Amino acid sequence: MVVATPDYPDILRHARVGGVVRLKATVLPNGTVSNVEVIGGNPILAENAAAAVKKWKYAPAATQTVENVSLSFTPH
Repeated sequence: MVVATPDYPDILRHARVGGVVRLKATVLPNGTVSNVEVIGGNPILAENAAAAVKKWKYAPAATQTVENVSLSFTPH
């Protein structure tokens, strides 16, 4: 799997805004992510998390799948 790291804006990191963003990613049989739905977590960071997951590439599979993803933003 190819994974893109989400952008963590400096202003949010310095303000110590962090948390976990939970997502559902729809993965097509060719391994590309076709849709990302935010299901929980810090809404300020959700856009960056979703944008990163949309760039991910999974191994090809026989059918479309839905993957649960959690991304953690730690301001330390």
